[in-house]
Amino acid sequence: MYTLDLNQMSHNEFLTKYWQKKPVVIKQGFKDFVDPISTDEFAGIAMEETVQSRLVSKKEGQWQAEFGPFESYEHLGERDWSLVIQALDNFSEEAAELIEPFRFLPHWRLDDLMASFATEGGSVGPHVDNYDVFICQGSGKRHWRVGNKGQHTEVIAHEALLHVAPFEALIDVEMEAGDVLYIPPGFPHEGIALEPSMSFSIGFRANSSISLLSGFADHLIDNDLGGQLLADADRQVTKNSGEITNQDYANIKRQLQNLLDDDKLFKSFAGNFLTNAKHELDLMPSDEPFEADEVSELLGIHAIKRLGGLRAFYFEGAEEGSINDGICFINGEQVSFAAEIAPAIKLLCNQTIVMPDELSSWCDNQHFITLMVKLLDQGYWFWTEAE
Repeated sequence: MYTLDLNQMSHNEFLTKYWQKKPVVIKQGFKDFVDPISTDEFAGIAMEETVQSRLVSKKEGQWQAEFGPFESYEHLGERDWSLVIQALDNFSEEAAELIEPFRFLPHWRLDDLMASFATEGGSVGPHVDNYDVFICQGSGKRHWRVGNKGQHTEVIAHEALLHVAPFEALIDVEMEAGDVLYIPPGFPHEGIALEPSMSFSIGFRANSSISLLSGFADHLIDNDLGGQLLADADRQVTKNSGEITNQDYANIKRQLQNLLDDDKLFKSFAGNFLTNAKHELDLMPSDEPFEADEVSELLGIHAIKRLGGLRAFYFEGAEEGSINDGICFINGEQVSFAAEIAPAIKLLCNQTIVMPDELSSWCDNQHFITLMVKLLDQGYWFWTEAE
C-alpha cells in the first residue's frame, strides 16, 4: 500500500493552497517508491486488444505517434520514445493501489491512472491538459517543466499530437522515484526522460457543461422522457406576430428548467452518467452462477474487491433518489436495493476492498446476499484474501 506525504501539509491545506490554483512539486511524496509493475509486464499489457496504448517518438526532429495493440518494440531503438497506457488501473491490481492515497478527493472526479515508460530523451511533447493530474515519478529520472496558465499557441506536431509552443517555466525540476508533481488544468508542461524511467499519472477530470447537457439529452431520449409539449392555455392576443415576448421567453426557459429541477430525474441521469466506465473494463464474469448459501459463507472468510476502473456511487441525504431511499449507481446503471442494507452499500462504494469483519453483520441478510450474488456473477466484485 502506498502512503502519500504532502510534505507537512494536511489534505485541507493542499486543497486550499494548490487545488485548481497552481502547480507544486512534492519531493518524496512517496518514500521508498517501487514501481507497482515491471517494464516487461507493462509492455505486455500494451499488446492487448482491449487496452488503449500509444507510442510517441521523435526522429530527426519529427514527432510520430502509433496506437496499439503493439506486437514488438525492437524497431524503436534505445532512446527518444515513450509508451503510454490509459486506464492502467483497469488491468493491474497492483498499479491501481496508487489511486488509494488520493481518496481525499471524490472518486466521481477520477478519470484514470495513466502510465508511461520512456527511454532516454523520451517524451510526449509540451502540452496542456484539461484535468487535474498528480504525476508520480517511478523508477528513473525525468526533467519536468511547467509554465503559467494563460493563452498558449497550439501546435499540431502530428495528426494525433496537439502540442503548445515553447513556454517560460514556472517549475523546472528533475524528478526521481517517489517525487510527485501536481498540475491543475490549463498549465502547459513537458517531461523528458533523463534515463529509462516509469511515470504514473492520476488524473481528475471535471465534465464540461456541453458534455453534461449532451449526456442529459441522451438520457432523456434513451428513456423516452422530456416529451411534454410547451403549454400556453392562457395565451393572449399578440400585437406583433414576429415578436418573442418576455413571457414567452420565460415559458420556453422554464420548460427546460423544470427538467433540471426534477431531482428524481436529474439524479438518475447524474448517477448513470458519472458511473459510466471511462475505458473498457477487464470484466471476468463467473463461469457458473454463485449460490446464495455459498456467498453467505464466503463473506465471513474472504474480502471482496471492486474491479479496477468500476465506478460505484451514491447520493447522500434522505431526499428521493439517495442512498437512504435504496438507490445507488454502478457502471452506468441505477441499482435499487432494500434501504436497510444502505450501510453495506456505502462500504462497497467507498472502499476498493471490504474486509470480512466489516460485513459480518450482513452475511445472513438475504437482501444483501441476493445483491452480492448478482454483483459477483457480473464480475463487478471478486473474492480476495483478507489481509
